[in-house]
Amino acid sequence: MTRYGGIFDLQTRQQEIEALEQRSADPQLWNDQREAQSVMQRLTHLKQDLEMWRNLDARIAHLAEFVDIAIAEEDDSLRDEINAESNAIRAELEQRELALLLSGKYDDRDAFVSIQAGMGGTDAQDWAEMLMRMYLRWAEARGYKSNIVDESPGEEAGIKSATIELRGPYAYGYARAEAGVHRLIRLSPFNSAHTRQTSFARIEVMPEVDDAPEVEIAAEDVRVDVFRSGGHGGQGVNTTDSAVRLTHLPTGIVVVCQNERSQLQNRETAMRVLRGRLLERELERQHEERLRLRGEYRKADFGSQMRTYYLHPSTLVKDHRTNVETSNVQAVLNGQIDPFIEAYLRWDMNGS
Repeated sequence: MTRYGGIFDLQTRQQEIEALEQRSADPQLWNDQREAQSVMQRLTHLKQDLEMWRNLDARIAHLAEFVDIAIAEEDDSLRDEINAESNAIRAELEQRELALLLSGKYDDRDAFVSIQAGMGGTDAQDWAEMLMRMYLRWAEARGYKSNIVDESPGEEAGIKSATIELRGPYAYGYARAEAGVHRLIRLSPFNSAHTRQTSFARIEVMPEVDDAPEVEIAAEDVRVDVFRSGGHGGQGVNTTDSAVRLTHLPTGIVVVCQNERSQLQNRETAMRVLRGRLLERELERQHEERLRLRGEYRKADFGSQMRTYYLHPSTLVKDHRTNVETSNVQAVLNGQIDPFIEAYLRWDMNGS
């Protein structure tokens, strides 16, 4: 593993694995099933990463020995085999390089993705629903488990807002690339003249954490309201006051969860969303402070889009941070957003 010592800290990862193994052996941990699940998930991710790097290191060492033998015996017949293995290793290294970009403190956590319709009326609410569908398709393609925590339908079409829970390896690390304002330009299907319409939606991405030291929530700082659910959840979801609205009084942040069957489940999920939103706010504050110290901070208002989706007069999706673009808009709206995410991770790592 010495070849990767500068970019993959084997010793630190091994120490964290040992610490997590000790925690998992504590019978008291299993009194809290969610915490136990979080610990075991993190432990599994670390072990998988470590094993992949060790296997790659062994393959490189084996290839080097193979090359030495071919040179010593002047055996050109091994050239094709050496080239094939070299290309395979190079391809795997490129994949591992991308994984190394997910080095943030909470990148390996599950995530909540919040979608909020902005300026644009009914078109914006339709646009918000299109984005929700895009992220659900993306999650499905990646093998992530997704769950709509809350959904507020639009007045005529689409949605006013929604929150999606994503569960899977590095869900937050990847999904955070999507945070920001997304702009859609198209001919409106909601007016008889079909005039050109510009719509906006804001995406927020929060890590799902139970143990963030940056976040402390006092019970007296949270107002809890319950009401009858009006969202998804199957028959019976609307028969009791099971929906929960949490208001964090110091910040004014409001979180609603109504798609679980019980009030307790909705309250627990809403608290996780609130914790993630407070953490994301704190991480953003720290980031802005670093930019201020470097003289680079500029406040982004709601119209400062990070990506534009053009459906008229031409078809194009362009990310304004990385300049990555594609004319295959339908593929993007069907969840093929990995090129934008990968470009963002590299752009972000370079200290943009």
